[in-house]
Amino acid sequence: MTSIPDDPDKLLSRDQAATTLKAAGYPVSKATLSTMASRGHGPIYRRFGPRVLYRWGDLMAWAKGRLSAPRGSTSESASNAKSGGTRNVRAAARP
Repeated sequence: MTSIPDDPDKLLSRDQAATTLKAAGYPVSKATLSTMASRGHGPIYRRFGPRVLYRWGDLMAWAKGRLSAPRGSTSESASNAKSGGTRNVRAAARP
């Protein structure tokens, strides 16, 4: 089992980053991290020669930033969930 770093400054290779994010409950693959590094919208990384290194704190900030707001059902829209929304519109409209 992969240990989750206590130190947010811990540097991880792309493979370690994917494995550690999965262990922390954020399922992402090494290939996804690689694609996002070339297309954008991925976590911040650094280069050490030819190697890519991710700072653990940056990985967690990125992963948490991708989480949606809590939802009560699959029928809630993303905009409704972000604004606090209502859980049961029909029931709330009844007299």
